[in-house]
Order: sequence, then C-alpha cells, then structure tokens
Amino acid sequence: MTYRRPVLGLELDTVRNVALFAIAAAVVVVLVGAWLVKAIVGKLVVVGLVGGLAVAVWSQRESVQECADRVGTTLHAGAVDDATCTFFGRPVTIPSPRRD
Repeated sequence: MTYRRPVLGLELDTVRNVALFAIAAAVVVVLVGAWLVKAIVGKLVVVGLVGGLAVAVWSQRESVQECADRVGTTLHAGAVDDATCTFFGRPVTIPSPRRD
C-alpha cells in the first residue's frame, strides 16, 4: 500500500485528475477560439474586399457620368464619331448610334 500525502487537503490523485481536466478544457477552449477567430477573420476579409470594390466602383461613377455627358453633348451637336471613355483606366469605346 502506498502512502498518499494530502496536498492542501487534497489527495495527489485528485490534484492530478483536476490538472488533466484543466488541460483538456484549455485545449477545447483554444480549439473553439481558433475556429471562432478564423470565422471572424474570414468574414472581415470578405467585407473588406467587397467594401473596397464598392468604393472603387463608386469612385469611377463620376468618370462614367462625365463621359456620358460628353457623349450626349457631342451627339446633340451632330457628331457621328465613336466616343472613348475610361473605366478603371482602361479605354472603353462607345459606338455612335448615328454612324452610317
């Protein structure tokens, strides 16, 4: 028979079992926390990308509106040439509806 000396009123086996339970609980908390952080970070990345795209398109809106106004003015003046505008720095050709 082994002698079990109490540690602060607890037996060594009890302390060992509590420590094992605490370690297991900590591992579970870490895994759940990692999954939660991954989910939140993933959502933040998607929101950031979509928000950035929305801001970029919104900033191009003025450029497109200016081009549409310019095309309308030249068509009203009787021009028959195609118009060229830019969208995100790329040239976009708008064919004239008056061209033969």
